[in-house]
Amino acid sequence: MRPVKVYIGIGSNLGDPLQQVRDVIPMLDKLPHTRLLAVSSLYRTEPVSDIQQDDYINAAVCIETTLAPAALLLELQALEFAFYRHRDPAEKWGPRTMDLDILLFGNVVMNDSHLVIPHPQMHLRQFVLQPLMEVAGDLYLVGLGSLSYLARQAPALRMHKVDDEKTVA
Repeated sequence: MRPVKVYIGIGSNLGDPLQQVRDVIPMLDKLPHTRLLAVSSLYRTEPVSDIQQDDYINAAVCIETTLAPAALLLELQALEFAFYRHRDPAEKWGPRTMDLDILLFGNVVMNDSHLVIPHPQMHLRQFVLQPLMEVAGDLYLVGLGSLSYLARQAPALRMHKVDDEKTVA
C-alpha cells in the first residue's frame, strides 16, 4: 500500500488529560509503518454530552501510513487501552482517558460495523474542526464543504487554546 495521509482526532478528560494528550502524540509517530507529519494546538473544550463531566483536551494530528484503515484502528485502540480507556456502550458520550478517532483516511469512504470514514460527526464538532484546520488547512470534504465553512456552521462551543490559559501563581 502506498503511504496515505490520515487525520486523527485526540481527546481526553479523565485523569490528567493535558499530559495524556501530550504523551500520546509521540506514540502515534511510533506506530508501525507510520510517521507523524503535523500536530495542532491543544484545546480545552466543554463536553458535548448530557452526562456531567469535566472539560476535554482536544487536538488533531496528521500522519502518513501504509497501514490499512482497519489495521490503523486496531493500533489506535491499543493506544487507548494503554491509557486505560474503558468503553461502556451505555455511555457513548461519556468521559474517557483517551479517545483516538480516524477523521479522514486519504480519499477512503467506508462504513462498516467497526469503522466509518470520514468520521460521521466531525462536521458538527468545533472541537474537531478547529484543530483539524490547523493540520489540514482548508480541506474540502466532498458533499459537506470546506473545513472553514463547516466550522462556521457547527454549533458554538466553549473552547480555547491551552496556550491561551492563564497560569495561576
